[in-house]
Amino acid sequence: MFVLGLQGSPRVKGNTGIALSTFLETAEQLGAECLRVDVSREKITPCVECGTCEREGFCPIDDDMQKMYPLLRRADLVVMATPIFFYGATAYMKGLIDRTQALWARKYVHKLDDPKRDFRSGLLLSLGATKGKNLFEGVTLTAKYFFDAVGAGFDGSLTFRKIEAAGDIARHPTALDDVRKRAEQMVAPFLKRKKVVFVCTQNACRSQMAAAFAEQMAGDKIEAHSGGDSPADQVDAVMQQVMSEKGMDMGYARPKSLETVVGRVGVPDLVVTMGCEKGCPVFADSPMDVWDFADPAGEPIEFMRETRDKIAEKVRDLVGS
Repeated sequence: MFVLGLQGSPRVKGNTGIALSTFLETAEQLGAECLRVDVSREKITPCVECGTCEREGFCPIDDDMQKMYPLLRRADLVVMATPIFFYGATAYMKGLIDRTQALWARKYVHKLDDPKRDFRSGLLLSLGATKGKNLFEGVTLTAKYFFDAVGAGFDGSLTFRKIEAAGDIARHPTALDDVRKRAEQMVAPFLKRKKVVFVCTQNACRSQMAAAFAEQMAGDKIEAHSGGDSPADQVDAVMQQVMSEKGMDMGYARPKSLETVVGRVGVPDLVVTMGCEKGCPVFADSPMDVWDFADPAGEPIEFMRETRDKIAEKVRDLVGS
């Protein structure tokens, strides 16, 4: 599984950073792949309300947010960590949140659904200097809409009051233990899933579709990955089109090499080959299944549709078994 931690404090080694790192370190010890992003160190331009995302389905601003969209799509668990600034998130975090309007538009305007939406989790981790009763109300509402935009369920919050001076989070009687316990609770169910890797030559059509269907149908039971022995530079545009006809969003899918998949998965529970010319020697210790689908790249769109539907049926059978 992949945990994405978004750290919104300008003090990257401050209390918020310590709390988030504690969460991620616990998750890693359990077996999760984790990435912490210090949002204040990224070059993310504020949303300029140009309307391109609602018209065309993507954000045209060329900055570091463009690498965040695929990360948000890949994540199984997103942790939004921020101190309270005027009863809300920091400006750095809010800037990132505003730019996820592009993902909101893909879902609600263009009617494209992220395959992981039903199974992705989101957690708010927030610290405030005062002890006010309403301290976290504003940021909680923002977090709920942020997680909806990125396709994650809001699975609650972990908040701590009267955290202001350097090191206060470590001196709190229960805070870091609470963070570790929440990490264990949220990560454990994901680690019980079966790891299935779908492999084709370029990881541009067949294996991408299979992994997406597996995520959509059984993301709570299957951790789906895909890769290619000769990965393409980008996924097939016609594949994206025919998947969008089924309401599935493949706009941020990226081809991956088998080596990359091995680094993320280790030894999968099952490998499904769909045209792997090298025989997938890197997965020699895993059981394999062969799905005999001709490469639809470059073929008429009707052939891509037929391949899509046949793959969906094979995945449905796999989930049922």
